[in-house]
Amino acid sequence: MSAFVDAQSGGFSINLVHRDSEGSPFYNPKETPARRVGNAGRRSIGRVHRFSHMLHVNSSRSISDPSDPDAQLTANNGEYLVNISLGTPPFPIVAIADTGSDIIWTQCKPCTDCYKQDAPLFDPKSSSSYRTVSCSSNACNSLQSEGSSCSSDGSVCEYQVSYGDQSHTQGDVAAETLTLESKTGNPVALPKTVIGCGHDNAGTFSPKGSGIVGLGGGPASLVSQLGSSIGGKFSYCMVPYAAAKPTSTMNFGTNAVVSGNVQGSSIGGSGNIIIDSGTTLTLVPTDFFSQLSDAVETQVTGGTKTSDPEGFFSLCYVPDSSLKLPPVTAHFKGADVVLTSDNIFIQVNDKVVCLAFYANDQLSIYGNVAQQNFLIGYDLPKQTLSFKPTDCTNT
Repeated sequence: MSAFVDAQSGGFSINLVHRDSEGSPFYNPKETPARRVGNAGRRSIGRVHRFSHMLHVNSSRSISDPSDPDAQLTANNGEYLVNISLGTPPFPIVAIADTGSDIIWTQCKPCTDCYKQDAPLFDPKSSSSYRTVSCSSNACNSLQSEGSSCSSDGSVCEYQVSYGDQSHTQGDVAAETLTLESKTGNPVALPKTVIGCGHDNAGTFSPKGSGIVGLGGGPASLVSQLGSSIGGKFSYCMVPYAAAKPTSTMNFGTNAVVSGNVQGSSIGGSGNIIIDSGTTLTLVPTDFFSQLSDAVETQVTGGTKTSDPEGFFSLCYVPDSSLKLPPVTAHFKGADVVLTSDNIFIQVNDKVVCLAFYANDQLSIYGNVAQQNFLIGYDLPKQTLSFKPTDCTNT
């Protein structure tokens, strides 16, 4: 089950847009900065329930959640968006790019029970390249461990994803042409990409989005389907929330190789924290959070301690010229990654910055604030994760 690309250059890159940037369809000019950041924090907690469900209820999981193309990511208060197209002729879709999901899915006509979506729904009947996947196909069989099932008449492979926050999507498994908008301006078409065509979708999904592009390690994720054409390599470089340039970059294949002054590479295996592009804050156990918060507070000089106007964050300061915030070193297996003040504090508004860590005893998650201005490379065959300090606004 693989999508193939014409690998003329061996790599490609796409743009990612932050949900709360002005370049995003999710952007709400009426929201205050404090409300946006508070919503991002609450969304981070919601991700915990989702991951808990995915990790601990495996028996009920279904498809859960080159030219090598570079894709641009847009941040959406903890979620980054990617512009893709499905079908022939190409039908534009704004989807969440999610390293915590293992399937590509969108809402489809006919929609028996769907969440409200501002953009038109994808209509499989309007695409000459759309094909449902049979229950006896290799694609469907390879997804049995992920919970694929068969339609009542036994003719079509189906999927169902349930998230920890009670959101869900279910529908048909299909093969379709997926097109990515490469940063070179040359679209990258991926024929016979396995997708979920959702006919029953509900929960906390925003009407501004049309689905999810899964970038996890499951067999139906975009990265897995690209397979050998990208050598199992992808990377991304996330710009800070307040950057003038709202788009980040995601790279695949040879474009994704992280070289030069790499700060560290962590070897995969059993771990105690999830690296997640879809979570804003870094979540750690309560005891550890208390120690970290106390240690950071003792190292802060100047400035004035204050309160979060939304009442969500516990350690906040007025960001005047006298404030000096300390760096924090994250110790991974084989890598020590030095986080600057922009990685450990988040600007709530022009008068308040707060510690971008949060206490949580269910799961530990390394959020995207901690990842900003790092080129982060994944090498799936070698099971390595690399960190390189980078000005992501120049990528």
